[in-house]
Amino acid sequence: MSNILKAFVNIVNNYQSSIATLMQGNNRANSMGEGLEQFIQNAFANSFEIDDENARLESYAKTFAYQGNQNNPPDLILHNSDAIEIKKLQSKSSAIALNSSYPKAKLEANSPMITQKCKECEEWSIKDMLYAIGYIPSKSDTLKSLWFVYGDCYCADSEIYERIKTKISEGINTIPYIEFAQTKELGKAS
Repeated sequence: MSNILKAFVNIVNNYQSSIATLMQGNNRANSMGEGLEQFIQNAFANSFEIDDENARLESYAKTFAYQGNQNNPPDLILHNSDAIEIKKLQSKSSAIALNSSYPKAKLEANSPMITQKCKECEEWSIKDMLYAIGYIPSKSDTLKSLWFVYGDCYCADSEIYERIKTKISEGINTIPYIEFAQTKELGKAS
């Protein structure tokens, strides 16, 4: 079983700052994000030095109960352990892009934001949410810094965000000729 301490040790023992070797595809921004994701996967699965793709995928399967998709959190779930959301920053001053969802102190299996596959990857009801945040400057392939931050140290309780979401929804609904559409996201007006 893997955990954050083992990932720290694996990163130190296999230190590499270039994400370029892990990139695939033509879109540089997406490739850097994918490279960071693979870096984090390798850190938790201790697979930095595994060259054979099938062996690496097998290592991932032994380490992760769930390997996410681009549209729904989380990016990874360790077997019987934390959910991991990986975020890439290109500027020291940029905000963490959370896309259509608010930050989570914990990941709950009843969340409408996660997939059925995620909900059923193993038996669970709540998981600690770990944010892995890598800083790779624009026009660079070098990982300058990496933070691991637990959601309950970074985020408010979900009730706070739900209250804000409700207030925004109520406000939008009072605007003439604006229709607030049903969505799993924070909101969608048309």
